[in-house]
Amino acid sequence: MSRRPSGPTAPRVPERRRNPTLREVLDELVAHVRDIARRARSMSQDELDYAQQRLEWLADEVWRLAVRGEGDESR
Repeated sequence: MSRRPSGPTAPRVPERRRNPTLREVLDELVAHVRDIARRARSMSQDELDYAQQRLEWLADEVWRLAVRGEGDESR
């Protein structure tokens, strides 16, 4: 695991709250992945299918927000 350099010569890392919508969707994605990891063996096939669809949708949202930004709804 690498650590970010710190101190006065370290490059500035943008504030995490700069894009709160992206942070919210990322948090939701991580929570969903943790839930799947915890429950996957006991989930029905329908639940697994839905979980995969939701995971793909969340990943698409993260990509859209990271690349295009919060206010761009064009696809």
